Amino acid sequence: MTQKRWIYKPSPDNSTIDLLQNCLGVEPEIAFLLAQRGVTNFDEAKYFFRPNLSDIHDPFLMLDMHIAVERLERAFINNEKIMVYGDYDVDGTTSVALFYGFIKNNLYQNITFYIPDRYTEGYGVSQAGVEKAANEGYSLIVSLDCGIKSKDKITWAKAHNVDFIVCDHHRPDDDDLPPAVAILDPKRRDCQYPFKELTGCGVGYKLLEAYCLKNKIDRDLLLPYLDLVVTSIACDIVPIVDENRTLAYFGLQQLNTNPRTGLKALMHTAGTEGKMDITKVVFGLGPRINAAGRIKHAYDAVNLLISNDYNEALDFATIIGKHNTDRKSIDSSITESALAMIYEQENYSEAKSTVLYREDWHKGVIGIVASRCIEKFHRPTIILTASNGHAAGSARSVPGFDVYEAIEECAEHLIQYGGHTFAAGLTLELNQIENFKQKFEKVVSQKISHEQLTPLIDIDLKIDLDAITDKFYRILSQMSPFGPQNMTPVFVTENVYLHEKPIKMKDIHLKINVFQKNNSAQKSIVFTCVGFGMVNDYWEQLEIDKPFSICYTIEINEWQGKKSFQLMLKDINF
Repeated sequence: MTQKRWIYKPSPDNSTIDLLQNCLGVEPEIAFLLAQRGVTNFDEAKYFFRPNLSDIHDPFLMLDMHIAVERLERAFINNEKIMVYGDYDVDGTTSVALFYGFIKNNLYQNITFYIPDRYTEGYGVSQAGVEKAANEGYSLIVSLDCGIKSKDKITWAKAHNVDFIVCDHHRPDDDDLPPAVAILDPKRRDCQYPFKELTGCGVGYKLLEAYCLKNKIDRDLLLPYLDLVVTSIACDIVPIVDENRTLAYFGLQQLNTNPRTGLKALMHTAGTEGKMDITKVVFGLGPRINAAGRIKHAYDAVNLLISNDYNEALDFATIIGKHNTDRKSIDSSITESALAMIYEQENYSEAKSTVLYREDWHKGVIGIVASRCIEKFHRPTIILTASNGHAAGSARSVPGFDVYEAIEECAEHLIQYGGHTFAAGLTLELNQIENFKQKFEKVVSQKISHEQLTPLIDIDLKIDLDAITDKFYRILSQMSPFGPQNMTPVFVTENVYLHEKPIKMKDIHLKINVFQKNNSAQKSIVFTCVGFGMVNDYWEQLEIDKPFSICYTIEINEWQGKKSFQLMLKDINF
C-alpha cells in the first residue's frame, strides 16, 4: 500500500471566521469551511448559498460573440444549411444536443448535426466532416467542444465556401488560430471574458444566450437545457465555481424536477436512485453517454439526448447501457494487460512517467485505462494504440502536474495534440513512439516533484465527531454542488477507537463502528464508517482499544426508512 499524504488546506483568517459565525449564526466549523471557499461576508454567503441566473456573466463580454450572433442571424435570414459539429464525448454530445435541440425546437429548421467517428475520423474537426458539409451545400458549421486546433480543416472549409463558428474551451494556440468567422473560447489570450473554465457545452449555451438577448427572446426558453449543461460540467471535471456553479446549481434543479426525456430514460436504465447530484451524474450518466462513442458511435448519445418520445429514448438508453457493459469488460482486460506491461519494464519503480503502446488496444477506452494505471502507479500516464496507420493516445496526469505542457515540449515527435492540464490527446507516427517515450520521461523527470508523485488527500478541517449534527450536515449539504475547487469537505478526526470488531463486506470493503474519546475520557456517539477496497490495507492493524485517526467525508445512509450518518473513509492513520 502506498502511503498517502494528508495535506491540510490553508486556514482562513480568524477574523473572517468570527464575522461569518456571527452574521450567519452558524457553527465555527461551517464558518471555517465558507471562509476557506472565499466567502468573507453576508452578501458573499448569500451568493454562495443562493445562486441566481441573473448573476451570470454577459455573453457579449466573450471575444467574437457579436460576430457569431450576426453570422447566425444571417444564416437564418438567408435559409442557409447549418451543420452543428461536436466531439464524441459527454461534453461534445451534450453540446450538440443543446445547440441543435434549442435551434430546431425554437428558431430554425434547416439544421443538422454531425459527430465524427472516433476510429475512422479521430478527435476534432475531420476532413470527412467538412467535405460532407461542402458536398451537401452547408454554408455554416458551428463546432462545439472542438475546432480550436483544427486550422487545416477550417482553412479547407473556408476555401470551399463553408464558414465556421468555433465554440471551444480547450487551450488555443493564440499565434496560429483557425480562419473561422468567429472563435468563441474564453481561454483565448485576448478574450476578456471573466470566467475561463466553461465547458464546450457552456460556451454553446452562452452563444444561444447572446442570440436570445439580442433578439429579445425570453431566456427562460433556455432553462430546460440546463440539465445538459450540468451533465457536461460534471463529466468534463471543470471547476464548479463562479458561472459553472450557478449553471450546475440550476441544471441539477432541472435534472431533479423535470429532466429531458432522454436523461429521464437514462436515469431509469442506469438505476440512479434518489436525488441527482454531481457524483451521480459523473458515475451514473457520464460513462453511459461516453460509451456510445467509445464502443460504437456517439450518434446514439445525441439521439437519446434530443428525443421527445420516452419509449424511443428507452430504446437508445438500453443500447447505450449495453455499450457501457461492453466498455467495462474491455477496459478491465486492457487495464490488466497494461499493468502487466509496467511490471515487466526494467526499473519500472523508478520511472516518473508511463507510456505504453499496443496496436490491438481498443481506442475507446485508453483514457480510462490511463486513469486506472495512475490509481496503481501515481505518475503521468499515456496509453497509445494503433489508429489509421498512426499511434493515437490519451494522457492523464496527477494533481499539480501539467501534462499538456509536458506533451507540448515533445511536439517534435507528434503529428498533433490537444487538451487540458490533466488530460490530453495526441497522435504520432509509429516510428516515433520510442523517441517520444524517452523525451516525455525526460521532461516529466525534470518538471515533476516528489510530492506530486505521492498520492495526496486534501483535508479541509479537523473536527470532533460530536460536531456532526443534523444542523451541521444540513448546512454542509447546502454548500453543493460539489466538484473541483468546491470539493465535498474532507474531515479528519483523531483519537478514534473501534466500538466492536471490524466487518468485511464482499471480502474487500471495510465497515467499522467507531467512537471518539475526548480529553475527559468521555465517549462520543458511535458512527459507522465504510471504506471501499480497504480491507487488505487496514484489517490487520485495526484492534480494540488501539487509537487511530480517520480521514472521511460525511453522507446520509438510509436503510429500511431510517436515516443515519455514515462516514465514507478515504484513509486511516495509526
